[in-house]
Amino acid sequence: MKEIKNFINGEYVTNVSGKTYENRNPVDNSLIGMVYEAGKPEVDAAVAAAKAALKGPWGKLSVVERCNMLDAVVDEINRRFDDFLQAEIADTGKPAHLASHIDIPRGAANFKIFTDTIKNVSTESFEMRTPDGKTARSYGVRTPRGVIAIVCPWNLPLLLMTWKAGPALACGNTVVVKPSEATPLTATLLGEVMNKVGLPKGVYNVVNGFGVDSAGAFLTAHPDVNGITFTGETKTGTAIMKAGADGIRPVSLELGGKNAAVVFADCDFDNTIATLTRSCFENAGQVCLGTERVYVERPIFDKVVAAMKQTAESMKPGRPFDPDTKIGPLVSKIHQKKVLGMYAKAKEEGANIVYGGGIPDMPEELKDGCWVQPTIWTGLPETATVVTEEIFGPCCHIQPFDTEEEVLNMVNANRYGLATSVHTQDISRAMRMANAIEVGLCWINSWFLRDLRTPFGGSKQSGIGREGGVHSLEFYTELRNVMIKY
Repeated sequence: MKEIKNFINGEYVTNVSGKTYENRNPVDNSLIGMVYEAGKPEVDAAVAAAKAALKGPWGKLSVVERCNMLDAVVDEINRRFDDFLQAEIADTGKPAHLASHIDIPRGAANFKIFTDTIKNVSTESFEMRTPDGKTARSYGVRTPRGVIAIVCPWNLPLLLMTWKAGPALACGNTVVVKPSEATPLTATLLGEVMNKVGLPKGVYNVVNGFGVDSAGAFLTAHPDVNGITFTGETKTGTAIMKAGADGIRPVSLELGGKNAAVVFADCDFDNTIATLTRSCFENAGQVCLGTERVYVERPIFDKVVAAMKQTAESMKPGRPFDPDTKIGPLVSKIHQKKVLGMYAKAKEEGANIVYGGGIPDMPEELKDGCWVQPTIWTGLPETATVVTEEIFGPCCHIQPFDTEEEVLNMVNANRYGLATSVHTQDISRAMRMANAIEVGLCWINSWFLRDLRTPFGGSKQSGIGREGGVHSLEFYTELRNVMIKY
């Protein structure tokens, strides 16, 4: 059984309170180990270490020296690829083919993309004449914001943590990471990598625990934290934003979504079904960009429903390293209960259950895992709970439409605005839709296709701020103007 400790000032430590909680494998609910919950003393120590490191050797490194050290982090993650893969799968239960192609490679690449960005980014410079006939030149300087609190989700634990730690460290900040209580392993393991490559103590810290009255609340309320970044559900984001208001500290929030796909009759049908299968069911639907609302032009509505039913039926649940496994479990018993509750709500509100709606029949040794069926509904009004509320499970509601105006109104009639995909061969229509849909990301004939240099984030209640490329630098640096008169 593992002891999962906090990582503070370059050391693995327990806690003052002695409090621990269980870390369980969602595949079979077996006990992985006990996690030491960080209380206020541990959070205070982590923030103090991060603050001190800003004035230590880390703060004296040049941009190139700092980036060389982070490039070594990339190499060490890749060298220990199997260790990170095992840890990520133990926490999440996701199929190995998914974690090995997305989670771990992207977890490493998130450092590389931002070391390349910070080494090549420029700032503005202007020259002007002064009233007394002299010359003045102004230029911009980027400086680290300071201590960054990173509060992480559980669906893509390593990837989404390094998506924030990568740019924060590349910009010269120090970080205190609070991983989800359900998925602490890869953030903790990364501490070994940081020590291996010689990252100065206190630059990277990890405090484990929960939100309210635990590590999350203590960290986001800490007066020596200079910025807070969070990916997760909107309710928690609201609480974090309120915490950030004390001291006027900036926040970057990527929050909930109720993402839509719009399918026109002229789409490339086979490509569309393959794309919808991924966007609705990949990672057991536990993807912030995943599709839970599918709108289909009426002439091909029945054909799409039938094809999606066929793909849902083919999604075999099973152990992560079984090559036949197409879908893994949900992350925890708590989340399984939530998703099954939404499945029951759909039935109660009169949904036509095309497929799924419950727990799959699993072998005896896996029956205690966090399994749910991929599920498809039709027949609900746009006001139904499962059409308006984020579920974060492998499910979708498929709705017919007749006109472009009608579907645009349905897509936008939601308080979230994270992502949408549009499937059509009409480029003019695609461009009209992309310009009119109220989201931060819009894909045409694709999904989850990302260039890490581009802006990432949501509109409406799906978040504040943008991440990716130079857009991340706006949050992780202070931009100072210097004016020289001569």
